[in-house]
Amino acid sequence: MSDQDHPGVPPEDRLRPLLKQLDAAIHALAQSPTFTKATRLPRVLDIARRVMLQPGGCTAVEERAAALEEAGVFAGSDWATPEILVPTLSTHALGSPDANTVVVEALSQLRMLAVATGGYTHPTLSSEQAHHFLTQVLALNLNYLFLAPSEAERTAQGRLAQLPRALFMHLAERIGYEHVIDRLIDEIWRILQQRPIQTEAVKRMVTQIAICRANPAIDLGASGHGAERLVSSLFGPTQGCREDPGVAVYEQRLASMDGGALQSEAIGFARAMHDTGLVSPYHPVLLRFLLGHGDHLVAEAMGLSATGRDCLLCYSDLVRALINEAVHPDTAQAIYGLALLLERGSLYQPPVAPALWRQLALPLSEWARERLHAATGATVHPEARLLEGVLCLLGQPLGVGQGNNPTCQSARALSMWAYNDPDYLLQMVAWAARDDEIIMHFEGQPISSRESVSGVADELPMDLDPVSLLVVPHLDRIYAEMGRRCANRQGDPHRWVNPEFHGWWAGRGFRINVDVDSGRLTGLEDFLRHFYACYHPYYNGNQPIIHPQPAGVAVTDSAARFIGWHAITLLRVALDPSNVMRVYFYNPNNDSGQDWGDGVTVSTAGNGEYYGEASLPFPQFASRLYIFHYDPLERGELARISQAELDEVVGHIQRSWGADRLPEIGDGAWTQQR
Repeated sequence: MSDQDHPGVPPEDRLRPLLKQLDAAIHALAQSPTFTKATRLPRVLDIARRVMLQPGGCTAVEERAAALEEAGVFAGSDWATPEILVPTLSTHALGSPDANTVVVEALSQLRMLAVATGGYTHPTLSSEQAHHFLTQVLALNLNYLFLAPSEAERTAQGRLAQLPRALFMHLAERIGYEHVIDRLIDEIWRILQQRPIQTEAVKRMVTQIAICRANPAIDLGASGHGAERLVSSLFGPTQGCREDPGVAVYEQRLASMDGGALQSEAIGFARAMHDTGLVSPYHPVLLRFLLGHGDHLVAEAMGLSATGRDCLLCYSDLVRALINEAVHPDTAQAIYGLALLLERGSLYQPPVAPALWRQLALPLSEWARERLHAATGATVHPEARLLEGVLCLLGQPLGVGQGNNPTCQSARALSMWAYNDPDYLLQMVAWAARDDEIIMHFEGQPISSRESVSGVADELPMDLDPVSLLVVPHLDRIYAEMGRRCANRQGDPHRWVNPEFHGWWAGRGFRINVDVDSGRLTGLEDFLRHFYACYHPYYNGNQPIIHPQPAGVAVTDSAARFIGWHAITLLRVALDPSNVMRVYFYNPNNDSGQDWGDGVTVSTAGNGEYYGEASLPFPQFASRLYIFHYDPLERGELARISQAELDEVVGHIQRSWGADRLPEIGDGAWTQQR
């Protein structure tokens, strides 16, 4: 059957026979044994392609999303695990000249839509995760929504180029076409409020919005409020580059500016950077130029307070060397990391400055160089990429994320060291980048990352910041090896692994409310009383958290259904602006704003959070907690906690992950905390 429209034939009459063929093909695929599915799959994909090119076809395929997945359309491919799919890869897949790749990607997007809108309850993906994914995909592919196929697309894909446009029109209509740009802008601001280290995806979204706003053929109507600050922060934050003239032209303009104009440029860049957390490619051009004009203007360009200025003046030679080596238009985020590093006063810790001098001269191993090239490209040399990552991590300890990988323990460790022990982090970077090996000790015995056989992650993750790219594979193997050495011990291995893996400040006291063998809740009331006594200011003598503490939570979706175990860091407990006692914690996910169901919605801004923190009211956080560490010599007053307070927490547990007391988990409490 031809894909071309038949004049005079109503759309529904063209679609109806195709749907019958599609249903038959899906049924045949579902009934076929595993070893013959590959022979049945091409017919399903071919008919699905023809269906989606018809009016109403995407709706019909969305309705069949569950059937398609259960039949095995995604089996054996990356699309089989939608919870780890990366939105940025959608652009490449949808632009592929291979029809099957385009169709499978489109089917995956429609599956996401079915999950996001509640039409398909997926076993590994929540509706919030699916909606968040689709929002990012829409932002990264706005050209499909507003522009006709280019000549290159028509040449490479032919009529297939219409399929992504039909798909995105359907996605936008279902999610809310009239507000799609505004929602994308809101999503970008929500992500930026968390100040992630990895900003490339956000920058691509802002770039797409800028292209659409600049194209006279695209009518955004009343949409786009709030876009100006985002677009200008990247492409024209100051008078000198307002019209986005290009870095070469801007560099020429700087040479003719007087002191007042340079100061105005410096202030403008600093304001835009601290407002959004994004750094314009023009900013490094200015900062490098200002190195010849004194520390005062350098401090202005980084937006430093008195603390940061003092640190800059004390370590002027080091800061200048870091700028010369790390700050380029392609590594612009290094400026924000360096500014926050100075603001934190980390250079005043005696080992940090000499460790950064070592980093400046660090020779990278061939493996490290190749890995950085593969992940970040070759526009700047890998030493600069790594140094940018080091500055960003030291300046934004709560901005590091694990991406879509089961490496939350390693991401938590990097964050904790950058936050609490930066010279130890720099030592880890030196070992990993120079020696291709990290050696840590477990109960006095050395563990080599080179000799450890495997980690928690099945493959080396690539969607990470430069430091994580090099260090996480080593930490992951060491962490897994520590777990293996505890495999025969009674109880949860985190009791012994966490203090050895994260640092001496992790409390040696340990509580868990899940029986490792049966998976059932155990000693719940005593567990909660103990947590309140250790961490709630009203019951522990108003003792604040001194060092970040590792903890584990039972993550649930918006329907309060159990998803899995997850590693987080307890940072502080304090009253929020509304006088609600909240737990502020670090979540290694790149996006910490999550709806955990039963009214438990994780906040990332507006409730007293610092950049990178997540928070919940104390009872709600306690209802998702299943592991915590404490100092056994500092006990609070268990008896003072009222039964009413405990009943509130227990109620949340019983209505969520504890509803069936997790009967079939067994020893998975170790392997699933990722």
